[in-house]
Amino acid sequence: MPTAAKPERILVLCVDRDDDLGMKAGINTPVLGRKENVNAAASLALRDPEEADANAMFEAVRIYDNLKKNAKGPEEHEVATIAGSDLQGIEADRQLVAELTEVLKDFPATDVILVTDGYADEMVLPLIESRVPVTSVRRIVIQHSKSIEETAALFSRYMKVLVENPRYSRILLGLPGILFIVLGALWVANQLTYAVQALTIIVGAFLVIRGFRLDKAALNFYKWVKEYSPPPFNVQISGFAAIAGILLILVGGYLGGTAVADVAGTLDAFSNIPRLVGEFFYASTYLMAIGICVILAGRAVRWFFERDLRLWRTIVIIVGVAWSSVMFVEASKILTSPPLTNPSYPLSGYGTLIWAIVGGIPVIVATVLTGILLRRRYSSYFEDTEDALVDLKES
Repeated sequence: MPTAAKPERILVLCVDRDDDLGMKAGINTPVLGRKENVNAAASLALRDPEEADANAMFEAVRIYDNLKKNAKGPEEHEVATIAGSDLQGIEADRQLVAELTEVLKDFPATDVILVTDGYADEMVLPLIESRVPVTSVRRIVIQHSKSIEETAALFSRYMKVLVENPRYSRILLGLPGILFIVLGALWVANQLTYAVQALTIIVGAFLVIRGFRLDKAALNFYKWVKEYSPPPFNVQISGFAAIAGILLILVGGYLGGTAVADVAGTLDAFSNIPRLVGEFFYASTYLMAIGICVILAGRAVRWFFERDLRLWRTIVIIVGVAWSSVMFVEASKILTSPPLTNPSYPLSGYGTLIWAIVGGIPVIVATVLTGILLRRRYSSYFEDTEDALVDLKES
């Protein structure tokens, strides 16, 4: 026997993208069923007789009645209204999709007849078609009287919106107000010759602020400052140490650059590059090393409070940086005192540099061993982390 064809399930769908139904009439969507849609449309029309969405809902009910009356063959019909959000944009589209999914669960339609007020068809239609075929689109356009009185009333209503809505009044009233104030001030000061320049600067500044959304950025920054919550104590210490250390490094670099500039004026720069390098490191090394040690010390305090094994690695690096500064300074002394001007200095300088290097090896080794002993001694205090030092791990 041939299998009976499944009946078509046609859904007449009215879409209220900006949720006038909920905002003005307080009706929750989706609205499913003829009686429910008639009552909802009547409630919305009572709240705002000129609301286009109410007329769209009545048109959806009318189409539903005609389909029921002129149905040919096995067809099932239903009428529903879904709404988006008054925020519009992405939030409205997500709300529409969620309510459409809810409607399709109750009435799994095979075809949709879309009814809108014609305001946002191009945005709504792809959302509907991605889930169920749309076989027809009905746009409702409200017919207005063309009399002069009603045109004037409509114009005055739009002007009221432009004046009372802050979104539009800032541009249509705020900017001209600023221009008039500046013109008045220039007039009082008898400086109207600069009016064009002043107006150009004001309009340009306004366009830059609006174009780059600087006003929103300033508002977001104000909200961030207002709602700012200080980080934990250990993070504050680490951040303060980082700022202080960076300042010391910058000052050290400035002193080194100043020393190079003072010497470069009396020397041939290209033939005295070692001398210039030596002057830079001799003037900046200690301060830059102190800055690095301050940054690392702040990190070490943070690792201590967080019971992180990276504390020991940081201590070793601090000692290494501090001792390395001595080697850099001794090397810079050699570079700043060439044999031609002081033949006896390089020999003693080499010796001091060698002793600094040789003396640094046992200092670093002693620091590492001390770190291993302290780690074992206070192993119960520290926790193993993913960043734990492999060379300090107990075997």
